[in-house]
Amino acid sequence: MDQFISEITAPGVTTTAAIFKLVVSMILGSAVGFERKLKGQSAGIRTFSLICMGATLAMLISIYVPQEYMGLKNGDPGRIAAQVITGIGFLGAGAIIQMKGSVKGLTTAASIWMVATIGMTVGLGLYTLSIVATLLILVILHIFERLEHRVVVSVESRSIQLNINGIVTDLAPYREMLSQKNVTLTNMLVEYNYEESTTQLNLNVLFRDTTDYVAVTDSLRAINPTRSIALTNQVTI
Repeated sequence: MDQFISEITAPGVTTTAAIFKLVVSMILGSAVGFERKLKGQSAGIRTFSLICMGATLAMLISIYVPQEYMGLKNGDPGRIAAQVITGIGFLGAGAIIQMKGSVKGLTTAASIWMVATIGMTVGLGLYTLSIVATLLILVILHIFERLEHRVVVSVESRSIQLNINGIVTDLAPYREMLSQKNVTLTNMLVEYNYEESTTQLNLNVLFRDTTDYVAVTDSLRAINPTRSIALTNQVTI
């Protein structure tokens, strides 16, 4: 046992240490991926495990190359590992969805970036730091989310899509109406269809628990002749 502990904590790369680190990174990545999967994200256990293990393997290669070919004190073991931070940005961008003026998946993208750095930390043999970082991520994703909802329990994010007849250029009445209903407008996206002479208006708003959704939609419809109105949740997990 002492020999095993000594081997997995040694600065160099050995087969036993490499396998152990890959297993640890798989477990830590799976923990974060499981939480994301519970929130309905497409990036789940397998994705996060592979990201964490890939970052660990990249760090092991970074250490192994100068160890075997140039000596431990020569070369730059950080070059390969540095590319992990750059490359992981593509996966993070893939987790972010921009639709109708709203952005979703930022938390998952940040989690992907953090899991990659945890994998690199495991590759360096900093097991305690890796475990603590994973636990802190789970605290942020789970406990802080509940705290956030309790603090702003009376406010809910919603998206309203209006399909309006004609080309509407004066949007002030919509802002004024929402303000009268105590609805906070956070973002507005307008799309004009000149061929069909219609306006697609997308409103990202904050509703309070006491807000009458039906009254708001009726007031919006009364401003201009409206074909349809859709009210949806604006999920930002």
